[in-house]
Amino acid sequence: MPELPEVETVRRTLATLVVGKTIADVSAPYPKIIKNLSFSHFRGTLINETITDIKRKGKFLIVVFTKCVLVSHLRMEGKYFYKTTPAIEKHEHVIFWFTDGSSLHYHDTRKFGTMYLFPTRDMTLITQLEPLSQVGLEPMDANMNVAYLKARFQKSTKAIKTTLLDQKIMAGLGNIYVDEVLFLSKIHPETPTKTLSDEQIALIITNAQTVLTKAIALGGTTIRSFTSAHDVSGRFQNELLVHTKTECPVCQAKIKKIKVGGRGTYVCENCQKPLT
Repeated sequence: MPELPEVETVRRTLATLVVGKTIADVSAPYPKIIKNLSFSHFRGTLINETITDIKRKGKFLIVVFTKCVLVSHLRMEGKYFYKTTPAIEKHEHVIFWFTDGSSLHYHDTRKFGTMYLFPTRDMTLITQLEPLSQVGLEPMDANMNVAYLKARFQKSTKAIKTTLLDQKIMAGLGNIYVDEVLFLSKIHPETPTKTLSDEQIALIITNAQTVLTKAIALGGTTIRSFTSAHDVSGRFQNELLVHTKTECPVCQAKIKKIKVGGRGTYVCENCQKPLT
């Protein structure tokens, strides 16, 4: 699943390609991707709209038009491809046709992605509505601090890995980056969330900021099928310390792969001591 750095890479790439372009038409071979409007309403709202900006909140792309806003989540396998020829390929479920003859194709082999279109540019209102109302602060947000996380951690008996994957608590971290953050913080992924000290919470914030900032600079992580709109793969997989690794880069102990909340998880139990 694309995580915050991968979505940010898509956002930056799309911004260079489609900002300023005007919608001539929209087609949707699989309209169920569109969640809050009928396809006819979706299409009618977008025709003649011009893209003015592309933003991001957590793992959501936010495409700002002249009079409306599109919120898109890539989920497991979603990708956007910008084209200058009109060919539609397999698994392209929503296509935005521009007045200059180019087009933007949403490709999703598993059809898990979602799109919400709001007939307003009022982001204060839109962030109060689903799906953005369910998105917590990002690690880099100015309001992210120990007090914010502690208030959300102190009653949770869930494993910290599971908690950090909850986008309502901290937005943008997925399976890969949570493993990396917990390794750098020397916290075992099965540690009950409510047992974490203020110092450990501070480490999580600092390391989440560090990992995500570096991953964004490197264009994200390519392990399975992430590519940006120009078919550009990320390079952060070359920087991974624990996820998919077999030997700890710090102590050379064997890295274990375990299941936490049903998710494959990599841990060095020498550096990340389990609670006894």
